Amino acid sequence: MSRIGKIARRTFLIGSVAVAGGVAFGVYQVKKPAENPLSSTDGETVLNPFVIINADGVTLIAPKAEMGQGVHTTWAALLAEELDVAWSDITVLHGPPAKAYYNSALFGLGLPFLDYEVGDFRQGLRDQVGEIAKLVGLQLTAGSTSMKDGFVRMREAGATARETLKLAAAARLGLSSDDLTTENGMVIAPDGTRIPYADLAEDAAAIDPPRVALRDPSDWKYLGKDMPRVDMVGKVTGTAKFGIDTRLDGMRFATVRMSPNGGGMVRYDDSAARSMAGVEDVIDLGDGIAVVARNTWLAFRAAEAVEITWGPSPRPATNEALFDAITAAFDSSAPNATPRDEGDVDSVSEGTEITAEYRIPWLAHSTMEPMNATAWFSSGTMHIWTGNQSPTLTRDKVAEAIGLTPDQVQVETPLMGGAFGRRGETDFSVLAARVALALPDTPVNVTWSREEDMRHDYYRPAAVARFRGRVQDGQAVMLDGKIAGHSVVKATAAKIAGDETPGPDREHLSGGFDQPYGIPNFRYSGYLAPTDIPVGYWRSVGASMNGFFFDTFIDEMAHAAARDPLQFRLELIRREHEPSAKVLEKVAEMSGWTGQTPAGTGRGVAFCYSYGTPVAQVCEVVEEEGRIRIANLWIACDVGTALDPRNIEAQMTGGALFGLSAAMMGEITFTDGAADQYNFPDYDALRMHTAPKMSVAILENNRHIGGVGEPATPPAPAALGNAIFDLTGERLRETPFNKAVAFYGV
Repeated sequence: MSRIGKIARRTFLIGSVAVAGGVAFGVYQVKKPAENPLSSTDGETVLNPFVIINADGVTLIAPKAEMGQGVHTTWAALLAEELDVAWSDITVLHGPPAKAYYNSALFGLGLPFLDYEVGDFRQGLRDQVGEIAKLVGLQLTAGSTSMKDGFVRMREAGATARETLKLAAAARLGLSSDDLTTENGMVIAPDGTRIPYADLAEDAAAIDPPRVALRDPSDWKYLGKDMPRVDMVGKVTGTAKFGIDTRLDGMRFATVRMSPNGGGMVRYDDSAARSMAGVEDVIDLGDGIAVVARNTWLAFRAAEAVEITWGPSPRPATNEALFDAITAAFDSSAPNATPRDEGDVDSVSEGTEITAEYRIPWLAHSTMEPMNATAWFSSGTMHIWTGNQSPTLTRDKVAEAIGLTPDQVQVETPLMGGAFGRRGETDFSVLAARVALALPDTPVNVTWSREEDMRHDYYRPAAVARFRGRVQDGQAVMLDGKIAGHSVVKATAAKIAGDETPGPDREHLSGGFDQPYGIPNFRYSGYLAPTDIPVGYWRSVGASMNGFFFDTFIDEMAHAAARDPLQFRLELIRREHEPSAKVLEKVAEMSGWTGQTPAGTGRGVAFCYSYGTPVAQVCEVVEEEGRIRIANLWIACDVGTALDPRNIEAQMTGGALFGLSAAMMGEITFTDGAADQYNFPDYDALRMHTAPKMSVAILENNRHIGGVGEPATPPAPAALGNAIFDLTGERLRETPFNKAVAFYGV
């Protein structure tokens, strides 16, 4: 068998019932003609490649990428719950690029609703609008939407497959399907006859899937319980295959060096690199070079040996000049967006006025697995193995870059060693394809050095916030927030479509304008600053900024009102959203909050509603030998329906640590247009010995299922900053905090 034959031994046939000798099952409502996707015909369904049943058992073709968040584990549990197969017997693979794997939940979130106000009617509108994602091929793992998107769809897929298999068995046995039951991958007749699903799959393929009713949560076997991860054994034993582990016959290894300052490449001298034993080629990529060698380490060394003259940067020369461009946006004639403007902010003059300005820097994603992709151009087809969050976009951008049609590009999506939004970009995949195009019939594994990865990120934007508020008689009566920074939404649209999207950018303000605070005069506005710094989606996106800005200012208002900061928040939130109030009450209970702390100890509370999930945190810091140590962090969240409590806890602690690391020490600065930080010594994170003891409580009062991958990140910086204020009396309005205070072990 050819090498391609070995690798493509399982063929995915989108829209076909035959998949490698088995049957693909799945059902979702199909909206009639594509020109009018919101109209529908009751009962119209299509078999879709979500579940493969063959002699080997059941394979789930997951639409979402596994990048450490546990999504494959819970998707398997959703399917097993209705299909009546053992969860442990399901194999999970990532699907190929296909419109069938659209993310309806993410698309539906584009409607201009305050999430905490979404009831059943508005949720229904979101579901309807979300179907448009199918037509545009929005196959994307992002926005903490994997469970929102799969909660109904995967259970319907399992239930429809189960009932169709029962119909096939009923026809064979001359019985009614109502007389049959299912268990452990078998259809069971009243007389005890057991027919394996695999024996019925071919017959079931010819049957129109019936409408199904999903099981009541009281009958769940797996959902709602702690589940072991499907990828646990592989990751513990080192046998799990990530993108960087891809190995093919005859493979070569490569790395790249691209312009670090956006100024392009003037000239290069590769004579020293070419003289190194094992170096096979140096490829001119226009704005950089690629070195091809017998192994990755040699490629790294040889790339460093290439003498390159980079062109002058078109970016401002200093970091402060870049920030000047951001603050200049406040002087624009009007804000880009004001998604919340309640009461009459400008007319409020009573009470005590509070003002504050906050500043946050650019941040890198710094995934543990650096950017990499393996590409192989053979027989007119580009095969690419790349850890990515959007297979359809990756396919299309690779095709565009090398002059192929999308159907000439095959994308495989392996496990990822972290993503946090970075692998939603396509640059590393495109570069690998360009290298492979120069080496036809030779698979090449292209791995970026950590330094290249850090200096060529699509960074979390820097931003500046200006707040004005008033408190009267212990109450917040006015809040006016203005946020200036770069638009990730517009920058991403420009990368994908070649032009920025017109109109307001609400995401720039998420985690601020959409908070459930009953402040009678409440305005939140965004001002967009142009930048040549590449920016992109970073864990919790706009909420990662506004969670710090907004909640820190709420804390300042509470102290100005001489109020307990937790009770101050609780009164404001209870007016708007009871589930959010309950997470504050829970975190107070967990931490034993009294509003009083002993000498040498500080406590701060923070709250942020994002991705459909309210999260409250209490951070405790202590002073040790003149340094500040984070001792404890209590987290309470409300996810609506807790599908896997242990995994939710892991995501809450991981997200909080991500936010704490950014607050303490995360910063990317620029000199002459190039990033100053090269590696982890320059861009560190919390380690085991500096991480706090953490406790998580999971509530289920919220009306709809919420996300878990990102909501714990936004409140963490504010909780830490508020705790430091309680300890020292110093209000930190700029991150990273290590510019102002010394941390233990850092």
